[in-house]
Amino acid sequence: MNKIEILTTALEYIETNLSSEIKTEDVAGACYCSKAALEKLFRCLNHMSVHDYVIRRRMTLAARMMRHNPEVSVLDVALAYGYSTNESFSRAFKKVWECNPSEFKENPRHFELFPRRYPPTMKGDAIVMAKNVDISELYEFFKTRKNCYFVCCDIEHLVPINEISHKAGDMAILESLRRMEAEAGAEDVIFRIGGDEFVLLTDSEDAAYAESIAERIRANNGKPIVFEGKEIPLRLHIAVTKYSSGNIRYKDLFEQLHNAIQEVKK
Repeated sequence: MNKIEILTTALEYIETNLSSEIKTEDVAGACYCSKAALEKLFRCLNHMSVHDYVIRRRMTLAARMMRHNPEVSVLDVALAYGYSTNESFSRAFKKVWECNPSEFKENPRHFELFPRRYPPTMKGDAIVMAKNVDISELYEFFKTRKNCYFVCCDIEHLVPINEISHKAGDMAILESLRRMEAEAGAEDVIFRIGGDEFVLLTDSEDAAYAESIAERIRANNGKPIVFEGKEIPLRLHIAVTKYSSGNIRYKDLFEQLHNAIQEVKK
């Protein structure tokens, strides 16, 4: 397999086996390469280990289960995603969501923290991970709101935060989504469209409504997150847009959302 095939196979294997035990050597075996070669390639392009990516995806799906099925016990959720005890599951969950599963059930987050990644592509002679994440399951939902406004957000200077620690970067992502959720209406939906890009899809065709949300989120710019006692200012680029074409086409929608963010960054 070439490098793109290895990463594509690895992502597919992980997604298919999230409810089972996943060892890095098993993923490497499915890719017909060594564990060391897979880990090096995965870290280079995803900026995290295979193990860390698996944890993030499992905890995202576990949170979804608790959000949509609040009657399901924490232990049943743990068992569904390969954990045999509440304790081991709670440690993994808190590492990702910064709260215990029981606390999450009392105040569930209404966004997907780590959506599924698209496979990598070639850009010239370099292999790059796709900028977008896979939110295709929301496509039918997008069509029902094709005339509603989007509030698009992008973290300013996430790379320097990640250079402090990837844990600090994860905290910045989570806090950004929290700020958006705090200002969202009951029927508005938040989702992630890239590494540090997020979107709030309103349930309104009123531009003023979307602009008011954007302004309230913007009011938090500069407020810090605290990592290991150090305050790290967090700011978001924020844009309001509306899908400008007729029928919603998934690829075009992604492009327009990313372009709206790029415009406010100029």
